[in-house]
Amino acid sequence: MTDLQFIEKIISEKEKLLIDTSDKIWSYAELPYAEWQSSKLLGDVLRAEGFTVEEGVAEIPTNVVGTFTHGDGGYVMGFLGEFDALDILSQEAENPVKSPVKNGAPGHGCGHNALGAGSLGAAIALKEYLIENNKSGTVVYYGCAAEEGAGSKQFMARAGIFDNADFIYTWHPATINEVDNDCSNAIMGANFEFKGLTAHAGGSPHLGRSALDAAELMSVGVNYLREHTIDGARIHYAYSDAGGTAPNVVQDHAMVKYEVRSPKVSQVKELFERVVKVAKGAAMMTETEVDYEITMAFSDYIPNDALANIAYECMAEIGAPKWDDEDYALAKAYLNSYNEMTLGNIKEYIVKKYGAENLDAILEKPLDNIIHIYNPDNRKYTGGSTDVGDVTYTVPTLNLRIATACIGNVGHTWQMTGQAGSRIAHKGLLTAAKAMALSAIRTMELPGVIEEAKEIVKIQNGGKYECPLPDSVKPPVGKY
Repeated sequence: MTDLQFIEKIISEKEKLLIDTSDKIWSYAELPYAEWQSSKLLGDVLRAEGFTVEEGVAEIPTNVVGTFTHGDGGYVMGFLGEFDALDILSQEAENPVKSPVKNGAPGHGCGHNALGAGSLGAAIALKEYLIENNKSGTVVYYGCAAEEGAGSKQFMARAGIFDNADFIYTWHPATINEVDNDCSNAIMGANFEFKGLTAHAGGSPHLGRSALDAAELMSVGVNYLREHTIDGARIHYAYSDAGGTAPNVVQDHAMVKYEVRSPKVSQVKELFERVVKVAKGAAMMTETEVDYEITMAFSDYIPNDALANIAYECMAEIGAPKWDDEDYALAKAYLNSYNEMTLGNIKEYIVKKYGAENLDAILEKPLDNIIHIYNPDNRKYTGGSTDVGDVTYTVPTLNLRIATACIGNVGHTWQMTGQAGSRIAHKGLLTAAKAMALSAIRTMELPGVIEEAKEIVKIQNGGKYECPLPDSVKPPVGKY
């Protein structure tokens, strides 16, 4: 039996368990740092599969890490799992018409239920491979909370949770089958709190010092700052406290949240400091005071090319998920649920990615059925951010993308939630489990590649991981 045949056998045997785990996490739909049922379920499955389980690592109660060691020595091989949901994206599974399970409730609009279960399957399959072939090694399942919140992996990296790993594979539900070739932006987020003095806005306005004015002047200053930032930088904000609802009372408090993105973690730190200076200037102009609290920060994700070449070969060997007519029909219904503008953008994407000659065929059967070539020469930075970036700055890490939704699907939508609980996602997560497990097996047999991968990390981090968060910043459990 070949390595691939063995992995396929194990995943087939565990198929019901993995799909059941994914569907249960999908039904729990728990928000960041509150994934109590999801975390417990993963811990229970890991224990039943022979893993030693540690909960609450890095001061985050819903983090769960499972470890299995066979023999003496060998490599420490990890898989990242996620399992948090997004607010207000509740939607019935496999229903391509908007129909929330509960209005305003959370939903898995990023497919983390499948992500967590797929990585779990890879960990179980690799464990069985070590036992079957009497090979030494350690398998670690890193169950990471709150990727959609302020993250957990940067706190885990700062706490040294990944330090012993030799390499780590992960994946993300997607609309395409490929080794993730793109980088993600680094990000920093903070709450800026302004404090002033109340007064009667009509009778004695000169005695007031408006915290709301300060917050608005900060917005003006940041808007001018945007003209003088590097390409790819982004600055977002939202008021969390506007100081009250009475116009005739000068607001003595206001709070605004800012998130700053740049391609590199060094660049995001620099841009964040410029935003802080704008806040201080706004406070000076209004004779108010300002304090800020950093709430989150992720390093940029960078693919590890040494691992990528192995993973691409493994994905090509395994192939894309095997779709049938029912899968295609469901995907087409979801695709057609988008409005005219979004559908127009999706068609443009299809033409660019697959060619104009394939547009009609893909619109009829909109599920990716090929493995796309890995080409680091086409690398670019995407607009989003992920705490997986901090893992890449710590240990050789690679992300795969496996189709679990229709081609062109927009993430963080009710459409994604519905597909994340569907037969399409089931096939995707099983394929991802095979791809990661086989990639780990091939990697452990190539010490030279592992050393090359580690050298890439050393060049990337300058020889040592530095968390973008100050040591004083704790995980915002219950506060994010």
